[in-house]
Amino acid sequence: MILYPKKYFEKITDIDTEFLIKNNIKALILDVDNTLIDIEKNIIKGLEQWIYTMKQNGIKFYILSNSNDANKVEKIAKKLNIDYFYFGMKPLKHGFRKIQKKLQIDSKHIGVVGDQIFTDVLGANRCKMFSILVKPISEKDIWITVLKRPIENKIIENYKKTKENT
Repeated sequence: MILYPKKYFEKITDIDTEFLIKNNIKALILDVDNTLIDIEKNIIKGLEQWIYTMKQNGIKFYILSNSNDANKVEKIAKKLNIDYFYFGMKPLKHGFRKIQKKLQIDSKHIGVVGDQIFTDVLGANRCKMFSILVKPISEKDIWITVLKRPIENKIIENYKKTKENT
């Protein structure tokens, strides 16, 4: 199903190089809000070390955020030493394709990590990328996301049931 992620993790730092190698993922496109930082813009614990370790293992990174706050996205990108694209309008394909072109990696070798089904997962799946859903860092969200969370939670519940039966 196009709304189901290929994999679900509690948090981004649970993704390890073994998983990426096993799934032939050479690059990760990362969401920002509630994936890397909480609503108060606090970076998650261990993220910088995780990025460093992944880079040491040859994984490339790019940030794709729907935020129109260029300063916020730029600040986190600089802190992590990752290129970025803000106001990405996910799940539209444009931002994903632009990053894929810059990375020069086939879409099947790119993982997309984010906390939302209707932006990150749907966009990744539409672009034939490996969708990875993570649990939101915080329960606090911007108003538009708050409206979508109950529907996303039902989809996640159904997704988990299908994974248990396979």
